[in-house]
Amino acid sequence: MQTTKRTGPTNILLRRTIRELRKAARQHNAPIWRYVAELLDRPRRLRYEVNVSKINRYTKPGDVVVVPGKVLGAGRLDHAVVVAAVGFSEEAVRKITSAGGRVMHILQLVQANPRGSGVKIII
Repeated sequence: MQTTKRTGPTNILLRRTIRELRKAARQHNAPIWRYVAELLDRPRRLRYEVNVSKINRYTKPGDVVVVPGKVLGAGRLDHAVVVAAVGFSEEAVRKITSAGGRVMHILQLVQANPRGSGVKIII
């Protein structure tokens, strides 16, 4: 009986993101980036999809949030937050920016905050 070999994500940008997160975790002694890389290095059906309403519920104004997956636009956001993720729906981008927040890719957040201090993970 032959078993199938786990290959990981085939999306080249996602593979690069995971590689860069692990590198940043080693260089800056920041375990948060290693954990985010582990969450992204899962099968697609097990990756997280977080709605804007959940971000609204678990954050305060000015928080910096990482979503190891995609941010979807269900719900509302009534305060400004910085959200970093691998993907965003158009509605999620519109709601976050209209509330005064910012959206960015996870690697942009790693460059801005290599130690990962003050960053919340929402899953």
